[in-house]
Amino acid sequence: MRKLSRTVTAIATLGSLGMFAVPAQAGADAYIGEVYMFGITFCPRFHVEANGQLLPIAQNTALFSLLGTQFGGDGRTTFAMPDLRGRVPIGQGNGPGLTSRIAGQQLGTETNTLTATNLPSHSHTAHVYTAQIDATTRSPVAATFANGATNTYYDGAPTGHAMTAGTATVDNTGSNQPMNNMAPSLAIRYCVVSQGIFPPRN
Repeated sequence: MRKLSRTVTAIATLGSLGMFAVPAQAGADAYIGEVYMFGITFCPRFHVEANGQLLPIAQNTALFSLLGTQFGGDGRTTFAMPDLRGRVPIGQGNGPGLTSRIAGQQLGTETNTLTATNLPSHSHTAHVYTAQIDATTRSPVAATFANGATNTYYDGAPTGHAMTAGTATVDNTGSNQPMNNMAPSLAIRYCVVSQGIFPPRN
């Protein structure tokens, strides 16, 4: 019995010194406006799902005073929750060498279709072939001109080689199908604390 008492006393002492992590408690002991991830099929009590839904200001004055209308709503009777369905949250602000992002801003697409302006400058090779034709014959193939109307064909010596310039067209390829932009992901439920401790600024 004395040994058990000493063990309990030692555990209590270690806990008071912060040697054991204290589980975080969302809800009544969490800050209003915090966003949590849950693996369950619903948001617990004191939480609302982060699915872009509109909430009445009159019943959620504390939460509205913190979120405002940065995620939507008219600001008179309603305000919106952040919509994290199918989206990955990123930090707001202007990171070094990065584009400035504002809280509540939605950006990015699941797929993207490239156009000519997205491709690097490049060229295609068109192959043109030549063939030698006897220009001295007086008997054209099938006698097309010889059997034609009078004066259609004139017998004479060739005066040189001439070729009419033309345009070479390279066949199109590809099917304009959009490509996937998504990284390997796992869907999970995001919930916002609606009732709890009002967060202090300092």
